[in-house]
Amino acid sequence: MTVTIKKVGEAVASKVFHGTTTSAAVAKAASAVAPGMMRELTSPRAVSKEEASRIKPAKESAKVTMMPWKGWVDRLMKDKMDPKTYKGVKDFFYFWPDDVHNLQQSPYPSTRIVISQDGKETAAFREVSPGSQDAVNVPRDDLDADPYDSGYFKRDTRRRYADPEFPHSDVEMLKLQLQDPNDPEVQEAKKKLEAGPPSSPGNNNRFATGPSDYDPTGLRSVMAVNNAALKQSLDSHMPDHLPEPVWTKNEAELVQWYKDRDLPVPIGGTWNFVGQKRRIAKW
Repeated sequence: MTVTIKKVGEAVASKVFHGTTTSAAVAKAASAVAPGMMRELTSPRAVSKEEASRIKPAKESAKVTMMPWKGWVDRLMKDKMDPKTYKGVKDFFYFWPDDVHNLQQSPYPSTRIVISQDGKETAAFREVSPGSQDAVNVPRDDLDADPYDSGYFKRDTRRRYADPEFPHSDVEMLKLQLQDPNDPEVQEAKKKLEAGPPSSPGNNNRFATGPSDYDPTGLRSVMAVNNAALKQSLDSHMPDHLPEPVWTKNEAELVQWYKDRDLPVPIGGTWNFVGQKRRIAKW
């Protein structure tokens, strides 16, 4: 149903009420409709799952307000008052008179906000409809091959040795080798370190509902987690890059500075964390 048909119907109904229903009256009523009303109003409807992929969403929001009566007081004052008086009244009564969004939490689609210093570049709220954009591309690698696997503990290499129960075995063994090998406490510590932590043996993927084989490592369920599989997973995710100190980018310059002054070249470089201006006292 169009606005034109609706207005013609209202006009014809008015003529019927007054007893003058002729073809000329209908034509006159149709010609009396404003040209701006000659547009189709598409009624909202439910979309089935099959046709959802074929329907193209709107590339921009509607620019015609659905509430034309809103803000009529402000428009009336602006039309009847001179600009100086209007600004004074608005500044007195309005909480935030210069708010471009008129204190609305969700901006109007037709409101454009200046985003550049010269005022030429503007942007609007949801200027590009999310439905008209391409599908989101979520990159996945070997670490996140399963989107439902949210376990971070099995690749948390940064805090691997933070727990005293899981120390670095190589470092602890070096400490024990530097001590008296005949000491009973040292021998006991070596045996304990070689045996590993006794906690978390895992249930070997056997639950109350029966055995499960959906994850052979046992790292997808709390009751199945075991230290051997956790250690193997952390070993596979350990970083293998060699970090360099900050001074390596100026290594040649630092070495030459000491050679020019006939000074012994130290190992590494210095780094001042406090700037020169911060070290000057202010009286």
